[in-house]
Amino acid sequence: MRIYSRKDVDRKALKSARICVLGYGSQGRAHALNLKDSGYDVVVGVRKGPSWRKAKRDGLAVAEPARAAEGADLVAMLTPDLAQAALYKTVRPSLKKGATLLFAHGFNVHFGQIKPRKDLDVVLIAPKGPGDLVRRQYQQGRGVPCLIAVSQDATGKAHARALAYADGIGGTRGGVLETTFAEETETDLFGEQAVLCGGATELVLKGFETLVEAGYQPEVAYYECLHELKLIVDLLHEGGIAKMHQFISETAKYGDLTRGPRVVDRHTKREMRKILKEIQDGKFARQWISENRRGRKKYDALLKKDLEHPIEQVGRKLRARMPWLNQG
Repeated sequence: MRIYSRKDVDRKALKSARICVLGYGSQGRAHALNLKDSGYDVVVGVRKGPSWRKAKRDGLAVAEPARAAEGADLVAMLTPDLAQAALYKTVRPSLKKGATLLFAHGFNVHFGQIKPRKDLDVVLIAPKGPGDLVRRQYQQGRGVPCLIAVSQDATGKAHARALAYADGIGGTRGGVLETTFAEETETDLFGEQAVLCGGATELVLKGFETLVEAGYQPEVAYYECLHELKLIVDLLHEGGIAKMHQFISETAKYGDLTRGPRVVDRHTKREMRKILKEIQDGKFARQWISENRRGRKKYDALLKKDLEHPIEQVGRKLRARMPWLNQG
C-alpha cells in the first residue's frame, strides 16, 4: 500500500499546463474551481446551455468540448459514465500527442467502452466523495482522499502528472492511495450497490415497512430508521466502529452485537459475492449499457417506484419542519 501526501508531489509535473475539464456537473465544477484556485490555467469544455452559463458565472473560461481540448496538456473526462464514449470520439482528434487523459472513475476504460490512443497518458484520480464535498473541503483548507492509478504511460510522466492534479483539487491533503483502474472500478460499483446506496437504502426501507406494518406511526418509523441513521454514519465516519460503540448506549450495543448478524447474515454475504462477480465479469456493465441504449424504461420505472415509497411522503413533511437540513 502506498499513500501519497503533498510532500510527494512534483510541482513541475503540471507547471504552466493547460487543463481542460470536460463536464460541469458535481465533480466537474469542483475540479475546475479547485484547480483554478490552485493557480492552474483551466478551461471548461461543455455545450452551450445551463452548464456553460454556470461555468461563465463562476469566472471560468468555457468552450465547446473539441475546442476546449485543443492544445490542452491534460484533459479530464468528468461527464456521466455513459456519455463519455461519445464525448471521447468528439475530442479525440483534438488531443495533442503526449497529453494526459484523466478519469475520475475507471468504468469506461476498464470495460472497454473507451480505448485511448496509444500516444496518450491515461490516468485516474478518483475522489472518495461527491463533488460538492470536494469543493467545500478544499475551501476549508482540507481535502477529500483520492485514489490514483495509471492505465497507460506514454510519456513516462503519467503518475507525476496525475499526482499533481490530485494535489490541485486538494486530494493530497487527505491522502492519495495507489490503486488500479480495475480495483477502483470494481470496488466502487460494489460499494454503491451492496452497501452505500443499494444496501443501506433497502435496509432503511425494510425497517420502515416492518414498523408501519406492525401498527406503529409512520413518523416514528421514519425517525428511527432514516433520520437517526446520520448520527451513526457520522460516528462511523469519524472514528470507525470503535467510536460508534463509545457513543451509543449499552442496550444499543447489545442489540447491535446479538441482532445485527441476524439481519445481515450469511445469505446477505452470498448475495454480495454474486453482485461482486457480476461486476467483475462485466455482467452489470453490459446490463447498464443496454438499459441506456433501450431508453432506460426499466430504470425509470424502478426510480419512480423508489421515490413514491411512503417513507418519502412522510419524510418530506417531517423535513419541511427542519429547514436547516438544506443549509449545507
